[in-house]
Amino acid sequence: MGTLICIQIGVGWGELTTLAKIIGFPAQAGDRTRGSKRPFPYHVGFPSSATATSAPSTSYQVTNELRTVQESAVSEGQRSSSPSYNCDPDQNNVVETSQYECQADNWCCTQVNVIKFSYLWTINNFSYCHEELGEVLKSSTFGSSHNDKMRWCLRINPKGLDEESKDFLSLYLLLVQSDKSDVRAKFKFSILNADREESKAMESQRAYKFVQSKDWGFKKFIRREYLLNEENGLLPEDRLSIFCEVSIVTDAVNITGQHTQLPQITIPPSSLSEDYSNLFTESICTDCEIVVDEQVFKAHKAILASRSEVFRAMFSYPTTEKDNNKVVIDDLDPETVKGMLHFIYGDNVPELDHLAIKLMSAADKYQLKRLKQMCEWSLCNAISTSNVCQVMVHADLHCAEQLKARCIAFINQNSLSIVDTEGWKVLAQDYGQLLAQVYKAMATQHMPIAQLTAPPKTKRVRYM
Repeated sequence: MGTLICIQIGVGWGELTTLAKIIGFPAQAGDRTRGSKRPFPYHVGFPSSATATSAPSTSYQVTNELRTVQESAVSEGQRSSSPSYNCDPDQNNVVETSQYECQADNWCCTQVNVIKFSYLWTINNFSYCHEELGEVLKSSTFGSSHNDKMRWCLRINPKGLDEESKDFLSLYLLLVQSDKSDVRAKFKFSILNADREESKAMESQRAYKFVQSKDWGFKKFIRREYLLNEENGLLPEDRLSIFCEVSIVTDAVNITGQHTQLPQITIPPSSLSEDYSNLFTESICTDCEIVVDEQVFKAHKAILASRSEVFRAMFSYPTTEKDNNKVVIDDLDPETVKGMLHFIYGDNVPELDHLAIKLMSAADKYQLKRLKQMCEWSLCNAISTSNVCQVMVHADLHCAEQLKARCIAFINQNSLSIVDTEGWKVLAQDYGQLLAQVYKAMATQHMPIAQLTAPPKTKRVRYM
């Protein structure tokens, strides 16, 4: 398994040496929550018997206080220091991010290769381990199948490493032998409970530098009192099972290259609407006729049927129109039918405002819902005191409820100017039901209450 680090280097970007050092230095990883559990994979790791060693060796510790990992030495003078790279916002080497995508002429991808393996150490009759403070138990050696020259083992101090950790079990990973001078590795320890699940897991936050005969681990891995308590289920049948996962950084491979400018492919805008409109205006491959008075419009049955449920039924069942490939329209004028055909083919009407009232009748007849709403929108913007009554009558006739509501609201707001118009007289004489709806709206509208500084008095409202 590998970790991929990608770096893009722009022209004039210097100080590559410092960047290379930072890339080579392992980054810290997030710590797993203490006590997390997951099913244990039975096929990995090999149990071994515990062997005792009488003298503790020098160790590097990773403390678990506040879930942080520190480098410390058991004996004075054994501490190994590692470089630390921090991003200081006050320094000039901080690269600020921006909302724009960074484009680099040269690039480099560093592939950091990682080998992972696991190991299971089982200690039977753990409660009989009477090692004194600082004494050690060691596992057998183990390693990865990818490199048989690198061997590891686990070390525990059942009663702690020193006076500070006497109430804890200390646990370490030791590099026994290696064909390299140093090895960088991350590790994770956990205890398997009675259900063979991981419990009390602790993980290094970064890859540590191991040298032969040196170890890293946790001085306070788990409190002995908690471990020996049978209710916690960590010692089923007095058996301690320690599961270890190791991730070793093997090498890093750089892949470099340059960006080349690719030719741009320009996609023209869609001409579908225009192409369909040309089928009508240029009478291309037509297969039917629409006759209005003495004017004939060439059309296509498939397009008419795809846009209108009425035309679809007309050409799908045995009808005169289907047999003769001819549709005769006697209740619309040629200008209105032409506007309707422009909509059917191109989804637009060149003179919509001029034809809106007539086109609404055509749209309602041939169930062209979008055209009908386009006509409503156009008429809403054209309402005036002189035509509002006529528009309201057409809106009611063709069930254009939004348009009718707009007309009623307009009449309520401009009633004094409308009641003397010819349209109002026709409305009052021939459309009593509509007039009743107008009066009802006027009677139920909410009148604003004047804001007075003195206590409010009853205000009479005069209705028209």
